[in-house]
Amino acid sequence: MSNQDQQPPADVVARCHELTNQLNYHNKQYYLLDQPEIPDAEYDRLFQELKSLEQAFPPLLTESSPTQRVGALPLTEFETVLHEMPMLSLDNAFSAEDMQAFDKRLKERLKQADELEYSCEPKFDGIAVSLLYRDGVLERGATRGDGTTGENITQNVRTIGSIPLRLQGDDYPAVLEVRGEIFMPKRGFEQLNQRAIARGEKIFVNPRNAAAGSLRQLDSTVTARRPLVMCAYNVGYVEGELKGAHAQILLQLQGWGFVVSEELSVVDGVQGCLNYYAQLEQRRAGLAYDIDGIVFKVNSIPLQRRLGFVSRAPRWAIAHKFPAQEEITRLNDVEFQVGRTGAITPVARLEPVFVGGVTVSNATLHNRDEIQRLGVRIGDSVIVRRAGDVIPKVVAVVPGKNGENRREISFPEHCPVCGSLVETLEGEAVARCSGGLVCEAQRKEAIKHFASRQAMDIDGLGDKLVEQLVDEGLIHQVADLFTLSCEQIAGLERMGLKSAENLLRALDVSRETTLSRFLFSLGIREVGQATARNLAQYFGSLEKLVQAEIEALMEVDDVGPVVAHFVHDFFQQDNNLKAVEALKTAGVHWQEIDPVEQQDLPLAGKTYVLTGSLETMTRDHAKELLLAKGAKVAGSVSAKTHCVVAGPGAGAKRAKAEKLNIEIMDEATFLSFMESL
Repeated sequence: MSNQDQQPPADVVARCHELTNQLNYHNKQYYLLDQPEIPDAEYDRLFQELKSLEQAFPPLLTESSPTQRVGALPLTEFETVLHEMPMLSLDNAFSAEDMQAFDKRLKERLKQADELEYSCEPKFDGIAVSLLYRDGVLERGATRGDGTTGENITQNVRTIGSIPLRLQGDDYPAVLEVRGEIFMPKRGFEQLNQRAIARGEKIFVNPRNAAAGSLRQLDSTVTARRPLVMCAYNVGYVEGELKGAHAQILLQLQGWGFVVSEELSVVDGVQGCLNYYAQLEQRRAGLAYDIDGIVFKVNSIPLQRRLGFVSRAPRWAIAHKFPAQEEITRLNDVEFQVGRTGAITPVARLEPVFVGGVTVSNATLHNRDEIQRLGVRIGDSVIVRRAGDVIPKVVAVVPGKNGENRREISFPEHCPVCGSLVETLEGEAVARCSGGLVCEAQRKEAIKHFASRQAMDIDGLGDKLVEQLVDEGLIHQVADLFTLSCEQIAGLERMGLKSAENLLRALDVSRETTLSRFLFSLGIREVGQATARNLAQYFGSLEKLVQAEIEALMEVDDVGPVVAHFVHDFFQQDNNLKAVEALKTAGVHWQEIDPVEQQDLPLAGKTYVLTGSLETMTRDHAKELLLAKGAKVAGSVSAKTHCVVAGPGAGAKRAKAEKLNIEIMDEATFLSFMESL
């Protein structure tokens, strides 16, 4: 009997386990802690020994072996993944006062005076990911994306040495979703750039950009060559329940093979948080990786559940950011931009300066009040800050460094785009153009928003095409989109007959939407996707929403007095009602269902999975259609899946559905089925 068939001897099996454990340990020491204990040659020797044993005894080779982290065949595109539980973002604190206010809010909500226990963890400057394990085996890796859907990067995460391909031990749940941050340690980043310089290639600006670029490679063999590390910070969907507090759960993850920050600590009260923050801030520069703050979480899981969530973030966690990186530069000029809602924003044109890993030449000055508060003038030397890696802003004037040719910043009395009067309402700091849809800037931005993926999802109607259509006078309001002719579109620059036909087809498909998408597409101030969905579910019909008083609007989850006023005022204005009617006349429609009838929807209680590329609509649109009929749309196929809708390019999900004898529909069958409901 050859080694190909025979079971390996017990001593060989034991040696394989030993080599696997050693290689995983040294990966952590090298990449995460920057404390290699053996030279590269010794690591290579251990790796080759394991590889030789696996080649000699094929039964020893598993997908979880360190030798299998070399990457697979290149993909043509990333598949979309629906997260089992939303991956929410965190609210930020930038000062001790912010942290004290956070702690006070939690105590008031919990109605307790005792100090809360907090878990403290470094906030790695990387990319958030979700890892799904089934029966201890890595099944799927996904990016955070928009929090609801991400990209399937399974091939890439399999190449990362700190991610277990099979969980250690035997006490893990049958299904476990682990969330963490993938980042590139400083040493690996420097070596990566050194190799790029030697080859005459473009270098990465900072470790975060390098990590993001490495993780989104369609060719996973490229990812395999990049020094990436994943540190676990939480769990998502779990089949069953994990015992213990948050920090104890992280230690459980460590026991199952995940890297968990060695800086993990538990403290009492907000002062304990502030002490931890100060201590780690002092050591920040000496760490082997970049961090941009500390994440504090209520350690008790029952208290986390009581505190719950707002639409985009958990109430029980906050990211206390380190002071932002700042640099001094010169303010050369100020220009004024007009946004979608007519807000006039002063934008500082700066002498280019390198701040926080990027070259900054523009920064926001926010509004007139901020300009007056800063006392800033054109020609001043100013401090520019990138707080939390967001839009750079001017935060101060540098005294004693300003020349004689300083000029005052004159806020415009008339819109720089349409010439309409600029107004500042009582109680507001933001000045706004009063031109509404007659203002080209607002019209363009309103149409761009209307056509965006999260709104009406009009495929092919990009920003530049919208600008052309408005500039050529072909559209004056959003409803005009649905009156465009093939000849008008084809006659535009960089457009042809085929592109025009595709756009008209996309416009026609977009006419059928959902109430929540339609509400979001209208661009009502402060009404995002979550609020639009809550409004649609609460009122069930547009007519009831239009007639709702402010008190009724405030009964909706996540709608406070400010948002209620914005919604109410929007539907009190004739021009907005006319715009809505024009869209309905153009054929835009949705199914209106009374909330109490939701449980009677035809697909209620059934789970669908979308896979492959759909040709007449996007998968987001197909998902909305299913949700409107009461279905649940999952990201993976299981025994609970009722049906799989498979377009061209469907792969593993279709194969699994066939194996489980689950119904599979092609796109044409799906469309016919939906029309029959």
